[in-house]
Amino acid sequence: MKYPSIFFSLLWLTNTAVCFAQTAVKNHTEKDKRPNILFVIADDQSFPHASAYGYEAAVTPNFDRLAREGALFMNAFAASPGCSPSRAALLTGLNCWQLKEAGTHASSFPAEFRVFPDLLEEAGYAAGLTGKGWGPGDYKISGRTRNPAGSDFQQQKNESPEGISKINYAANFQEFYKQKENHRPFVFWLGTQEPHRPYKKGIGAENGLDASKVTVPDFLPDVPEVRNDMLDYLYEIQWFDKHLGEVLDFLDKQGELDNTFIVVTADNGMSFPRAKANVYEYGIHVPLVIRWDSQIKPGSIIGNVVSLNDLFATFLEIGKAAHPPYDTESKSLVPLLKSTASGKEYTHRKAVFASRERHSSSRYHNLGYPQRAIRTKDFLYIRNYKPERWPAGDPREIGKDGQLLPSNQAFFDIDEAAGNIVIREYKDPAINPYFHWATDKRPSEELYDIKSDPACLHNLAADPDYAEELARLGKSLTAYLRTTHDPRETANDDIFETYPRLNGSIRNFPEPE
Repeated sequence: MKYPSIFFSLLWLTNTAVCFAQTAVKNHTEKDKRPNILFVIADDQSFPHASAYGYEAAVTPNFDRLAREGALFMNAFAASPGCSPSRAALLTGLNCWQLKEAGTHASSFPAEFRVFPDLLEEAGYAAGLTGKGWGPGDYKISGRTRNPAGSDFQQQKNESPEGISKINYAANFQEFYKQKENHRPFVFWLGTQEPHRPYKKGIGAENGLDASKVTVPDFLPDVPEVRNDMLDYLYEIQWFDKHLGEVLDFLDKQGELDNTFIVVTADNGMSFPRAKANVYEYGIHVPLVIRWDSQIKPGSIIGNVVSLNDLFATFLEIGKAAHPPYDTESKSLVPLLKSTASGKEYTHRKAVFASRERHSSSRYHNLGYPQRAIRTKDFLYIRNYKPERWPAGDPREIGKDGQLLPSNQAFFDIDEAAGNIVIREYKDPAINPYFHWATDKRPSEELYDIKSDPACLHNLAADPDYAEELARLGKSLTAYLRTTHDPRETANDDIFETYPRLNGSIRNFPEPE
């Protein structure tokens, strides 16, 4: 990544300030007609868990409405299978390995990296946030004065079931809208805390969701407890979809709906074993829908592989905002979106990239589990840089008395691991392999044919029939990582292990043998 000289940085800031001042003068005399931007991001939701994708157990009428009136993406991918690095990447348009501390979990967010809410605000937009923005982590320690996602609007609350945030997302958006100057377009980040765990056990069935309609991924046991756990997860998706509907209705009443660029997606996959915190399909493949009035052919289905990082350049383009004074890896979706109305074929990307470093404090000395991945339309190639480590976390934790805790005090890269049925009941391989799929050490290379194996259970890396594909994707990944200066491909490969964890406790694990 190239950084400009101080002179050019100051020149860019001066020109940006002049443009902003000119825009501000104009806006005081007439309404700015640039599109508003509403960005809605769920916390831990995998593709295809919305009814627009044909997933029968999900109830998402408002997401479905946007799909009917806009474009539904079939192959959208997060930059990381963990919330903090994934959000930092889409805020900046950079890969996680380019973001220093912000590329790992629960650390800081260096101020040198520009974020789209700030850039749009400098271009005349009003920028607001409700719910979960960037995090977990400490942005203040980096000198930032607000969350990178925007100015907080968190005061409006509602009654909510156990395990669900009391933040009234829709009401907070309305408060933001009423407070902003009428002539200014807005960029608003609506970050739901759903469907992140914990879930109230049984809440899905209590609210009429049907366990018989659940499709259980092959890496989980298809048993009633898992089906009902997924129902609870789906109920939380339904909860945030209701708030989405209230925001859409409000925009419609204000006459703003057709002048608002609306994006709904998720930061990473579902918080189940072998999904979240893994660069497998259910960890990085996320839902995505975009509505943009007449610019998109209604009901479009887009099969191109896209990265959530591409939203950075997209937002700056439609908001006519200045780019930062360094290169990013973001590629605007505007030509792809407009191609739906023209009927022309448009190739956006041939592949997308994802990474993982530390997720939670789950290993000796707080070590992470570094992974890089390249995903094409047909294949997923994964490189595990430390195959000697446990991918879901070390199997035993040391208690305050210095003694090893029971074995279920382990595998903390799986949310609520101790209570998870896979960790609790499936450890015996004679019963079935689910526990081992989630926790066993993995080889340095993995290759999956996504069309035939979306659960990523059949590693083809050692299959001679796929040797050519393995070599091609491995070479492509290496070239991209070196071009974008990934420390994992340089002599500074362990720099990520030095970044401090600033949220949550540091657990104690026995030294590896």
